[in-house]
Amino acid sequence: MARGIVVTSLVDALVEDLREKVVSGELAPGTPLTELEVSTRYDVARASARAAIERLTGEKVLVRANHKTARVIALGPDDVRDIYRARTYLESEVLRRLALTRHVPEAARAANAEIAALWAEGSYGIVEPDMRFHTSLIDALGSARTSAMYHSLAFEVKLCMAQLQGRQRLSPEIIIAEHARILALIEAGDGSGAAAMLDEHLARARELLAASLGGEAGPEALVPSTALPRTS
Repeated sequence: MARGIVVTSLVDALVEDLREKVVSGELAPGTPLTELEVSTRYDVARASARAAIERLTGEKVLVRANHKTARVIALGPDDVRDIYRARTYLESEVLRRLALTRHVPEAARAANAEIAALWAEGSYGIVEPDMRFHTSLIDALGSARTSAMYHSLAFEVKLCMAQLQGRQRLSPEIIIAEHARILALIEAGDGSGAAAMLDEHLARARELLAASLGGEAGPEALVPSTALPRTS
């Protein structure tokens, strides 16, 4: 029994580290990952390396065609649009539900404050607090199944955000303002308004990312943020 626990713990550690390397870009899209490479890199048995690769393939961090070498997933414009539309459907309904009780989780406020602090330092490295902002809203609903559905998208969403923000295509100033507007609308009990702000927020990111990955941006990419003060 103890030996099984050790092996599982080791595989978990391998999976977590490799997943983070994918999100950070250290393992670029399309990079092959073999059992030999993983076992050598981490000085672990081939069986542990194989188990980690299988886990990551199951999570769609890696892809493998016809039993060939596993490679880091490479998202294209169509993938991005599908991922972002799926999260929009789920998040919009959650915002409407939260607005019924005007419940704004403190974790969402804290995450947006962290983004603001990073932006004040001139940093675009806001993927983690940005994801925490959205995840905290989902989790605030208190539905284990809804959270599980959203968390199943979490890696792909994080990867999309990392690819977009790594290109510095979307200003954190816009993100901060739109997050704050979403929270204000929830607090005011305006679920439809919060859902509309979310749709604008995610649609802009979706189309900018699709364009940065070789697609053609839709008109949403160029719509000025309604959360920012208008200039005459």
